[in-house]
This record gives sequence, structure tokens and C-alpha cells, in this order.
Amino acid sequence: MNLKEIKELINLMNENDLNELEIEREGGKIRIKKSAFGQFEATSEEGPGQRIVQTIRPAEKKAEADGKNLVAIKAPMVGTFYRAASSDTKPYAEIGKVVDAGQVVCIIEAMKLMNEIKSEVKGKVVEVLVENANSVEYGQALFMVETA
Repeated sequence: MNLKEIKELINLMNENDLNELEIEREGGKIRIKKSAFGQFEATSEEGPGQRIVQTIRPAEKKAEADGKNLVAIKAPMVGTFYRAASSDTKPYAEIGKVVDAGQVVCIIEAMKLMNEIKSEVKGKVVEVLVENANSVEYGQALFMVETA
């Protein structure tokens, strides 16, 4: 099975909200699993004694869409994403609100430490890409910000 076919299977998994898919064909089988971090691991067995494991990361969203200058605020570490300091307080950054460079936009808890994540750009938040209290990985896009 080639990479194009694997990508088509991943798209099928995303469209149908599947976390695992296994297909057996003449001469081999493939199993694709989606991790909690959005990565896919494809395990292929082409024949006796031949096993290939490959990790595939989803493509980041396009930086420019509809003529807008969009910048992703990315996670600088692995941990748990929180939009607010507590469940009683408002989120640091909300869709439609302008954030300044250096402004706290969320918290990532790592090893029982709360780390404030700050925006590196000034702009309007157009998308929140992670659900509150979900795990994030290093470099994962958290917010999309439209800059001037």
C-alpha cells in the first residue's frame, strides 16, 4: 500500500470520526490508529517477517485563507490545555476578541505546573483549535489569529 492510499484512508477516518481502521488485502494488511494528539500511526504487514510502522502528522491549516493573514499560536510544550485560570473565570482569549503581543491566551499544565502561554502577535482570534482540558503536543496549533 502506498502513501497516497494511506492518506485516503486517513481522510476517510477523519470524515467518519474513526479512531482505528484495519484493512486486509491480498498480500498484506494495514492498521491505522489515531492518537489523542491527532497523529496517525500506520502499521503495515506486507508479508512474513515484514512489518513497517509509520507515524503521520496531520497537515497544519493553511496560513492564509480568503486573503487573510492568519498566524497560528502553537503549544510550546506537551501538556493539558486550559482556556481559563479556573472553571469560574472567563477564557483568556475568545473568538472575535483582539489579543496583544505578550498577552496570555491560555494555560498549559505540564508536570503539575501551570504555564501561561502568551501571544507572539497582535490580532483578532478567529479560531480556537483545541477543546478545553484536552491534551496538546509540542508545536500543535492552539489558536488562529488574524493579524493586520
